[in-house]
Amino acid sequence: MKHDSEDFDPTAEPIRPLSPIEDYALIGDLHTAALISRSGAIDWLCMPRFDSPTMFAALLDSPEAGHWTLSPASDVIRVEREYLPGTFVLRTVWHTSDGEAEVLEFMPLHDRQANLVRRVRGLRGRVRFAEEIRIRFDYGAATPWMRQVPYGGGKALLATAGPDAVLVRGPRRSAKDLRHVSEFDVAVGETVDLAMTWYPSYRQPPEPFDVDDALEQTIMWWEDWAARSNPPSPFDEQVQRSLLVLRALTHEDTGGIVAAATTSLPEEEGGVRNWDYRYVWLRDAALTIEVLITHGYRAEAEEWRGWLLRAIAGDPADVQIMYGIGGERRLPEYELPELAGYGGASPVRIGNAAYLQRQWDIFGEVMVALHGARTAGLEETRASWPLQRALLSFLEENWEEPDCGIWEIRGAEQKFTHSRAMVWAAFDRGVRGIEEFDLPGDPSRWAELRDRIREEILAHGYDEKRNTFVQHYGGTAVDASLLQLSQIGFVEADDPRMLGTVAAIEEDLMQDGLLLRYRSETGVDGLAGGEHPFLACSFWLVEQYAASGLIAEARAFMGRLVRLVNDVGLLSEEYDPVRKRQMGNVPQALSHLTLVRAADAIAAAERGREDRLPYVRGESEGEQAEVTEQRPGGAPSSPQKPDTGGDRDLGAKPRQARADAEGSTPADAEGSTPADAADSDPPSGQGG
Repeated sequence: MKHDSEDFDPTAEPIRPLSPIEDYALIGDLHTAALISRSGAIDWLCMPRFDSPTMFAALLDSPEAGHWTLSPASDVIRVEREYLPGTFVLRTVWHTSDGEAEVLEFMPLHDRQANLVRRVRGLRGRVRFAEEIRIRFDYGAATPWMRQVPYGGGKALLATAGPDAVLVRGPRRSAKDLRHVSEFDVAVGETVDLAMTWYPSYRQPPEPFDVDDALEQTIMWWEDWAARSNPPSPFDEQVQRSLLVLRALTHEDTGGIVAAATTSLPEEEGGVRNWDYRYVWLRDAALTIEVLITHGYRAEAEEWRGWLLRAIAGDPADVQIMYGIGGERRLPEYELPELAGYGGASPVRIGNAAYLQRQWDIFGEVMVALHGARTAGLEETRASWPLQRALLSFLEENWEEPDCGIWEIRGAEQKFTHSRAMVWAAFDRGVRGIEEFDLPGDPSRWAELRDRIREEILAHGYDEKRNTFVQHYGGTAVDASLLQLSQIGFVEADDPRMLGTVAAIEEDLMQDGLLLRYRSETGVDGLAGGEHPFLACSFWLVEQYAASGLIAEARAFMGRLVRLVNDVGLLSEEYDPVRKRQMGNVPQALSHLTLVRAADAIAAAERGREDRLPYVRGESEGEQAEVTEQRPGGAPSSPQKPDTGGDRDLGAKPRQARADAEGSTPADAEGSTPADAADSDPPSGQGG
């Protein structure tokens, strides 16, 4: 093995082309995460938390904003990469004309440090690698003082600016134009380790860690966690990776799950709809609890529930839609004009002003999730039920006000049908907590409100002429969030009104085979520009197909959707089906959550539950977990057929929906042809 920094010219920095969003893989340590492109560049890293300022922000500007690139110095013939199975250890194999080498990249777990490792090992011949590192703290604004220092019996590069310090071990680097570069060779069997450690600059540097031990412990922990995932076939690989993504986006200490690892990746090329997703939405936390229970992660579900209860504790009037990772309440939004934005899409935003919004659906999300936890056997804590009662008491007095809705519009508040339905669900689960679990309280007032809200939605949130629920009262447009009405048991999935809603959504919102959230050109959101199809909405449609008995359509559509994951199984927020590009922040927790739910819904429907909804939120998570099993060694397996037994109540009045529809029967699905999983035409669904 030879280290050689003297025989190459480290001067001119080539202009690196913009990497597509889907080119990025994620590694993380349950506190933060890095994004690594297929070209070997770490273009995004915040330390020590997901929401800390960046040290590498090339993703949102150029290499000058900070990056750490490691790749062969000679022409690359082929690049292959994958995660080691069941882990977030990224393995990249570089094929060059001179040989082959692998790079293992990971962030060690449970060491109470912020470390990152890039291990290079020769596989064939001899490969020369080139490294370039440009550290820029505080979103590219702070150029550190850098120097070589003794560390761990050798030398390390130390970067210091303000509160941040970073030590980088590895080959000796040369300074040039405010960046540091090196080149080194690896032959067969040789290994070169490059390791980075962040620490507060006002403290002494931590002791060097052992890379071999860190790698072994990291692999073991991830493999053990993944082995308990019980993913359903035939989408077991995508489900397991999605569950791993959810775990990777969850802070080890607080239990808060960030919506994504990034900020300001645009929803439209060059657009302005660029938001900071490095915070915890109550909606995501609630959905995560349900998914974890379904897949047997009860201890983790209790941790998530703990975060949820701590976050909303206090005066119910102060409940927010989102919080910081530790439950922080102030998330002021500001712009960074010095960063050009991904592909020139500006502004780059830090913080999120949506934390000040009113969104009534979060009350339903919380109540549905906590009812699901009860149903699955998680015991109430001393504070959990009193807190739920307080939330509902506040909701009693305020629910009639308009809100910003699930999509966090920045236009005029409306009475959104989805929000109203989630308020219905909140009171429904409160009533049932008392009636079914003998929790203290008088359910009569909540039951009265539940029924009143239902009547109001049917009177003002439903268009009889078109036979569809509508986005908001007084309007005629539809919204993909209406697909959740059957998920919460407000109506059955095969209720004619639900089938009519699906037909309207397919007609109005299907774009190149994928669903938009809503039509942005209506101006309802108060924002300029547009967006691409929102992936979670298409997964909701899969779930609806499965729940209404269109299993073939569900499987076909799902088969096409899972092809949208990138080469290592990650999904962003949106997808451009024309350019075949992921768009928006990445990896997106909601996209992966809804992928898991869609796969579970298909598996539930295929178990033969023809006479009832396969999968209603807050009802069947425990049952789902009970009917899955795991092969020895943690290999994914298919769900086993349960004892179907007798029917159970799936909502306040789920089967009353048919009576309300005057005895109508579900639309006949004969003649529908499954969508070809390889083409981009809309799936044949419930239209008509």
